[in-house]
Amino acid sequence: MSGRLFVIGTGPGNPEQMTPEALGAVDAATDFFGYGPYLDRLQLRHDQLRHVSDNREELDRAGAALAMAADGAKVCVVSGGDPGVFAMAAAVCEAIENGPAAWRAVDLIILPGITAMLAVAARAGAPLGHDFCAISLSDNLKPWNIIENRLVLAAKAGFVIALYNPISRARPWQLGEAFKLLRDHLPAGTPVIFGRAAGRPDERIAVQQLSQADASIADMATCIIIGSAETRIVTRPGRLDLVYTPRFMAGRNR
Repeated sequence: MSGRLFVIGTGPGNPEQMTPEALGAVDAATDFFGYGPYLDRLQLRHDQLRHVSDNREELDRAGAALAMAADGAKVCVVSGGDPGVFAMAAAVCEAIENGPAAWRAVDLIILPGITAMLAVAARAGAPLGHDFCAISLSDNLKPWNIIENRLVLAAKAGFVIALYNPISRARPWQLGEAFKLLRDHLPAGTPVIFGRAAGRPDERIAVQQLSQADASIADMATCIIIGSAETRIVTRPGRLDLVYTPRFMAGRNR
C-alpha cells in the first residue's frame, strides 16, 4: 500500500509567507521530516510526529520519509523557502531515482513556496526585474572552481545574481572571494543587497556598492543579491533606498 509524500517549504520564516496550499499539507500529514529549525516553524498537533535530522542529511531524510510513505503513511518533508530551490525536493527526487521500486509508486506532491531571494528582493525593491540567476556558494556538493566559473559567466552575461549559502563557519572565505572575482567584471557601483532573515523580527537589509561590499556582515541566514550593470538605486530620504533592474535593457530592439 502506497501513501502520500508532501514536500513543502515554510517560506523565508514569516508565518504569513507560508502558502495556504502548504498549510493544507501540514494539516493532512501525520509525520514530518526535516531540519529542526524548519520543523519548529510549524504548529503541529499532539498526534503529529516530528522526525528531526541534521541539515546535511538530506538523502537519508528523503529515504526515511519515502519508506514511511511507501508503507501507507501521509508524510511531509519540510524545507525552508521553496523546497525546489537548493532544498529537499531535489533530494527526494534523487532518492526515488536510486531507491526501491516501491518509492516510485508513492503519491508525490511537491508544493511551491517563497524562496529567500524573492523575500529579499521585495524588501529592497525589484532587483530581479530582469534576467537573473541563483548560485549557491557552498562547495559541499560541487567544486569551488565551478562556482567561480559560473559567477564570471553570469556577470559577463548581464544576469543579476542571487547568492545562497554565502558563508559558514567551515567556509568563512568564499563570499569575499566571490566579491573579489565579480569586481573584475562588474562596475564598482553595482548594488549588493544583504538580506538577512527577510520578513522575520530579526530582519536586516543593507545595500552596499560592490567596490565596498563587506562579506563579514553576512551569515548563513543571509541571501545576497548582486545587481547587473543595469541595476539602479533610487534614493529616498528617510527610507531604505530602492534597488531595481529595469525591465527594458540598454541596446534593446525598438
